Amino acid sequence: MAHGCLRLSIARRWAFVPNVPDVCYTSSVSVEATKQAYSRAEVRRLLDVSERQLRSWEKQEFLQPADFFDFTNLLALRTLVGLRANKIPAAQIRIAIAALRERLVHVRNPLTELKIYSQGKKIRVQLDGQKMEPVTGQLLLNFDEGEIKKLLSFPTASAEDVSQAGLQRKRKEAELWFEKGLSLENAGAPLEEVIDAYKKASEIDPSSAGALVNLGTVYFNLRSWRDAERHYRKALEVDPHYALAHYNLGNLFDEKGDRNQALHHYQAAIKLHPNYADAHYNLALVYQSLNQPWQAVQHWKKYLRLDPGSTWAEIARKELEKLRQSTIVQGSRTGPQAKLT
Repeated sequence: MAHGCLRLSIARRWAFVPNVPDVCYTSSVSVEATKQAYSRAEVRRLLDVSERQLRSWEKQEFLQPADFFDFTNLLALRTLVGLRANKIPAAQIRIAIAALRERLVHVRNPLTELKIYSQGKKIRVQLDGQKMEPVTGQLLLNFDEGEIKKLLSFPTASAEDVSQAGLQRKRKEAELWFEKGLSLENAGAPLEEVIDAYKKASEIDPSSAGALVNLGTVYFNLRSWRDAERHYRKALEVDPHYALAHYNLGNLFDEKGDRNQALHHYQAAIKLHPNYADAHYNLALVYQSLNQPWQAVQHWKKYLRLDPGSTWAEIARKELEKLRQSTIVQGSRTGPQAKLT
């Protein structure tokens, strides 16, 4: 790209992430990263827990002691992390899990198969769309006698319930692969491992627009334009309102020299997200390269209102001043009305 330095963005969290840009450049490991097991060190890093805490949970039989953890154990650990973050005592968690195992004969592992959460200082369970107190089995909403009897009998889960539980597990599993991709990038791992992690996330959950965008950005940095475009467009198929995908498509076409397509996608990003500072920045560069100073000035000014304190803002001010000086010189020949403000 001859006319300036583009700002690149990737999805920083899972696909529930808002379409807010963040600057990041991908780095680059072996196919072994796709193993469905994590070392204790990886678990501690992903979930931000200490070795002491892991050992404590193993001692309390929340999970089996192991050197490596599979996704099922990771999901259980995520539930435990959430409960402990809300200051639920370990003894209370242990009692609740034991009660659920006794009551719900079709549930093998409550920590992974049920939605267990805290409400104030109490543990609650989501069961068939209703809240339940795990120790007493008491339902926390009013039902008629027939419904209460039906629910308290804990029948075998319906096909719909099984399907929903399976979908939820897949989403959690895909989220872990997405987070692994981010962790590998931040650690400077080889690209093969980064790509494998994001691909695994998108295969497990095809609606993961964030994983698709990040895959596209990895290929963008490799200058593999076709693969980058394919993943960005897949992200838009999944989420047509994903401004980040449009923005990165704008970057791709700008690098390829297709200014019209670049303009189209930057403008689409701004339409979806009017205060998308980076898109205004790159639009200003494109308009400058097309010798359309009036439009460039408007986007430089908008960018500076949105992001006045960054190092990129210094570049924007210099470019804006260049445009003003250039137009003032031209204006001396055509009249004062040509001056940019």
